[in-house]
Amino acid sequence: MRRALILLPPFLWLLLLVAAPVAILAGIALSEPAPGVPPFLPPVSLEAGWQGSFANLLTLAEDWYYAAAFLRSLVVAFLSAAICLLLAYPMALGIASAREGWRVPLLALVLLPFWTGFLPRLGAWIGLLRDGGWVNGVLMGLGLTEAPVPLLYSDAALYLGMVHAYLPFAVLPLTATLLRRDLSVEEAAADLGATPWVVFRTVTLPLSLPGAAAAFLLVFIPAAGEFVIPELLGPPEALLVGRALWGEFFQNRDWPLAAALAVALLALLILPIRLFQRLEDDGGSRRAASPPSRSSGQSLDMVP
Repeated sequence: MRRALILLPPFLWLLLLVAAPVAILAGIALSEPAPGVPPFLPPVSLEAGWQGSFANLLTLAEDWYYAAAFLRSLVVAFLSAAICLLLAYPMALGIASAREGWRVPLLALVLLPFWTGFLPRLGAWIGLLRDGGWVNGVLMGLGLTEAPVPLLYSDAALYLGMVHAYLPFAVLPLTATLLRRDLSVEEAAADLGATPWVVFRTVTLPLSLPGAAAAFLLVFIPAAGEFVIPELLGPPEALLVGRALWGEFFQNRDWPLAAALAVALLALLILPIRLFQRLEDDGGSRRAASPPSRSSGQSLDMVP
């Protein structure tokens, strides 16, 4: 009875803020667009057949416009996560290898972008990358170019904004994993004549793969549905799921099709979300079963 009372608040929280919105979204996805407020009719009756109930989902499957949006979103999310992972490894390794007194300030620097609003950060990138911005000013001042380089509203600006926004999500789990590694294994490899690169490739990297996978998924999952960064920094022709969903909801006022897009994106992300949960469960089991390493000590309290 006491256990049920303890679990009741989080269960109600998940029911009201997760399950209920998803159920409402699925109901709208099975509805028909219609003029009025709200701009849709309830789900069609079963006499209309399953084709009528799932007309919006069938539209997503048959129209290449939406399939291309999903494909490009996955590509952008994958490349953004890969770039963040490549940048996060040296940063996390440097933080984990630093003296204990320096780790908290270094982690604070990683989290520093979160201390300001999301839109002001994007506005700063717009100011830097526009034709009359600082970047073009420096390039022209150094004589590297005679005319402004079109940096804004490009794929480069899109990935720059994505990496800047999501890099801390990759650094933190990698740092936590590297702080828990056993330094004696690396020292043994070095004593046997392995170079630092060989030690990293054969010892450090395999030991940190669970943290790397978690870091990759923590970036990939939110980046797949990102709308604001592609809209403000990306090229106009970059059709992503977030842009397609926004257009159907606000411009075309086709709420059922927009809800179908959201449901399809959620279904597409269930696998990486479940994979991330599995990695978290396995990592927690390994941490509970193994004693703390020499490199961790009390420093693990500083990393979530």
